[in-house]
Amino acid sequence: MIIVMSPNATKRNIDNVIKKLERLNLRTHLSEGEDRTIVGVIGDKKIIANLEMEMMAGVEKTVRITEKYKLVSRDFHPLNTIVDVGGVKIGGDEIVIMAGPCAVENFEQLRETAQAVKNCGAKILRGGAFKPRTSPYDFQGLGEEGLKILREVADEFDLKVVTEVVDRGDIELVENYSDILQVGARNMQNFQMLKALGESKKPIMLKRGLSATISEWLNAAEYIMNGGNENVIFCERGIRTYETFTRNTLDLSAVAAIKELSHLPIVVDPSHGTGRRAMVAPMSRAAIAAGADALMIEVHPHPEIALSDGNQSLTPEDFKNLMENLSDIAKAVGRIL
Repeated sequence: MIIVMSPNATKRNIDNVIKKLERLNLRTHLSEGEDRTIVGVIGDKKIIANLEMEMMAGVEKTVRITEKYKLVSRDFHPLNTIVDVGGVKIGGDEIVIMAGPCAVENFEQLRETAQAVKNCGAKILRGGAFKPRTSPYDFQGLGEEGLKILREVADEFDLKVVTEVVDRGDIELVENYSDILQVGARNMQNFQMLKALGESKKPIMLKRGLSATISEWLNAAEYIMNGGNENVIFCERGIRTYETFTRNTLDLSAVAAIKELSHLPIVVDPSHGTGRRAMVAPMSRAAIAAGADALMIEVHPHPEIALSDGNQSLTPEDFKNLMENLSDIAKAVGRIL
């Protein structure tokens, strides 16, 4: 349920509403807009069903929410949430660029990539230290050594770090090195890990599952927010369909859907979304036009010898050309790059 306060509601009116709800052991979530304050209510469904709040001073109306997700809902929080990653703000006017190799292979490879993407305007360095691969024979990542390299290189070039956590037991380890913890597609519905990430103080980037519906994705984010972590970022990375030309089917309609249904920011990953280097640039432009708050792009100095996903990685020169072309698209939709 959400309780919509009237435009002339006083602070005392709002406090009285919250006190009544808390006496009933219900959780509240306050969202203060320019015209109205909204009080979101979470807790025992039977108690909420019997709530009568309209007679209280300052209450304009109550609205029942039928969706299972509450905290991620735009009904609960009408204004866009901006996730602040150490000064890099995701969800505001600026479109944030995350770039780097699929996997951290060695110090030299990552440093060369980081320098190139930083020079082109990237704010966040991406790179996998733990790589959940389809085949057990593929490169699985450098583990903690990869995390150390990520942190050292990122600090040298004043970049933030996003990297994947693949196991609940690794959360604390990854927190020590990364600014954003990424939940990969295969773990989107690993509910025990999502609950644990709800206790983290770091922002969480939640990738959409391989065949997940929008509702399932939103409810996965609800697990994290219900644990107390409100810094959640969605990431559309393509879903599995019958199409075989591309690695996945990049669902840009998901950007518009998330913007309508949720207040949380959304990133688009055109690299995994297509699996084809030649398609990364056009899909990046389309993602910005669709309303994405950030892009996550794979860049490798030598894609032909990459240990992971070379076919979808841009060269530094490709990335530079792309960044030069994205500014006009951003400006056309009222954003900056």
